[in-house]
Amino acid sequence: MATIDRTFHVDPATMHLYIESLGKIGWQDECGAVRLAYTPAWMEARKQLSAFMQAAGLEVREDAVGNLFGRLRGEDDSRTILSGSHIDTVPCGGKYDGILGILAGLGALKTLREQAGQPRRSLEVVALCEEEGSRYHATYWGNRAMWGMIRAEELDALRDADDISIGEAMRAAGFPPERYHEAARSDIAMFLEMHIEQGRILYDEHVELGIVEAIQGILKFQVTVHGRAEHAGATPMDIRRDAFQGAAQMALDITRQVEERGRPAVVTMGRWDVRPGGVNVIPSEVRFSIDLRHPDEATLRQLARVCSETCESVARRRGLEVTVEQIENYLPAGMDTALQQTLIASAKTYGASWKYMVSGAGHDSEQMSRHVPAAMLFVPSVDGLSHNPAEYTPIEDVVRGVNVLTATLYQLAY
Repeated sequence: MATIDRTFHVDPATMHLYIESLGKIGWQDECGAVRLAYTPAWMEARKQLSAFMQAAGLEVREDAVGNLFGRLRGEDDSRTILSGSHIDTVPCGGKYDGILGILAGLGALKTLREQAGQPRRSLEVVALCEEEGSRYHATYWGNRAMWGMIRAEELDALRDADDISIGEAMRAAGFPPERYHEAARSDIAMFLEMHIEQGRILYDEHVELGIVEAIQGILKFQVTVHGRAEHAGATPMDIRRDAFQGAAQMALDITRQVEERGRPAVVTMGRWDVRPGGVNVIPSEVRFSIDLRHPDEATLRQLARVCSETCESVARRRGLEVTVEQIENYLPAGMDTALQQTLIASAKTYGASWKYMVSGAGHDSEQMSRHVPAAMLFVPSVDGLSHNPAEYTPIEDVVRGVNVLTATLYQLAY
């Protein structure tokens, strides 16, 4: 295991200023943080981050899709150690998800520049333009652009609820979509991401840091159930072809089978559309989502078969028709073991308690890990809240995490 021969102490007041300043941008009192890709709030947040990066003495630039970078140039500028996260939010999100990882990288680079001078290897903090897929079904858009994975046809095919293509949104925000390919990079050496846990394990167990071993794979499906619309009062229960009752039974059976598998398997059916939607009309069509997660690929695929077979079995018994369409497929990703060990050594240097963890949420580190060594550091979420306006991490937990990140980047770059 690496040994850490120097510690740094990030200024809590600076981190508090960063968090509160960015937290106000896109905040809606009745909802929470709303910074969707290429919207005015998203652009304002990038402007504020750019100002903070410049004030920290970093070289600031943006790429063709809107990723924002702050660079601490090293003596060897051929390869770059990258740290950061995403700037966008879910609708009605909080102040910490994603943005804290950017601010942690910024705080770390500011501290290193002031206290350690020029690094041997170049360091960058990145504010990735999109990760959540909230406005468009374009999860990891900024990340994918960096690895040359965006397809030209996506610029028009990806559309938001107002039928605005992602290409049109890019152009309106000042990013000509035809230049998307210019965001590709080949100089990234490794990636580190600090993030709130988004669950309650660290909080409940009073552990200060999580060292992520793997990120769960995610399979997402849309299930469409077809029945027959009939009068709610005149149709006996035993002859109905009620699409909603069938869909509800599918959801219950799937939930039971995933629960029986035990941790860390999870399934969520959070989006429902019932038609025709009349109070006195038996539903003829129901669409619902399945979000299925597990860190082992074989188990994930086996559970996916269980979901599909369960839907088909219920549909047969109830005289319904069903289709199960896979809409997203993110395989499990392991984090780099050497980087994990360096994070652990840094945690020990600061006397911080830690534990190995599996991330139940998807993160940019998942995509990065398919190209370069990547690692994740978790700090606690109070009550496990995230994707919620009330999400909160005390400043002492934030600073502890940023200190560990700073010492780790020092070990890697100096």
